[in-house]
Amino acid sequence: MSDSLLSQTRLWLLASRPKTLFAALAPVMLGTALAYSLGKGHLASAIAALLGAIGIQVGTNLANDYWDAKKGADTEARLGPIRVTSSGLLSPRSVFIGMLFAFVAAGFAGVYLIYEAGWPVFWIGIISIFCGIIYTAGPFPLAYLGLGDVFTFVFFGPVATGGSFYVQAHTVSFTALLLGCIPGSYSVVLIALNNLRDRESDILVNKKTLAVRFGVAFARAEIALGLYSPVIFIMLFYRDGHLSVLGTIASMSVCVLGGLAVLLPAYRIGDMRLINGLFPRTGMLSLVMASILSLFLLL
Repeated sequence: MSDSLLSQTRLWLLASRPKTLFAALAPVMLGTALAYSLGKGHLASAIAALLGAIGIQVGTNLANDYWDAKKGADTEARLGPIRVTSSGLLSPRSVFIGMLFAFVAAGFAGVYLIYEAGWPVFWIGIISIFCGIIYTAGPFPLAYLGLGDVFTFVFFGPVATGGSFYVQAHTVSFTALLLGCIPGSYSVVLIALNNLRDRESDILVNKKTLAVRFGVAFARAEIALGLYSPVIFIMLFYRDGHLSVLGTIASMSVCVLGGLAVLLPAYRIGDMRLINGLFPRTGMLSLVMASILSLFLLL
């Protein structure tokens, strides 16, 4: 591979933010595990759901990069990782085309899922892509109104998990929607960490995230809630007979101990740049939790 091609590949990996893809993987894993636990799993549909989820996640990341740069939200004072549009590493046109390509790729996966599971999948995909775009685009972007947390919870939680179950089992499951609240909660933690880190720069560009609206203490409380609300859902699954005693103990232990590894630094950190180290921890916590729950669902 030539140095130029390698450099371009690295730039696109930076732009797509691969560390955020845990948010796409965890709910699909859970929805698939639940489907297989009920004898309704379908491997090809599970793979298509994963590819679609990754396409939507990458497309949303690129849309965020593109429109935040256009709105002037990403400045030299940014504390987070480099954004390729605002830094000039990739042209706005290239990032916009990359966003379209990611959403089209998700659409191809969706075509197969529509064939397998019907037209409800079409509307799930269209609404997910639309919300991914208006997260930062348009006159009323969700992230700038403090609604990004709600969007993240819903679409990377119950919708992704319930949708992954639906395309395999061809039925709506309340259990799948409830199960999706766990990865949805961890996705909210990622957004809350991001908003806590960027609070001061967001104030300057009138980006009214919840951290801006309600302050640092609120943002940290939101992180705590996102980290430990899965305890409630785990107990509900145990009560309803979906988890064994061992599975409940294992998942509760991961939730409590893993949560501390994120929560304690989030409360102690003074230099907001250090929050960047908490993103991979949170993503890994979400993935480990999804893996443990999936394992015990299948046993």
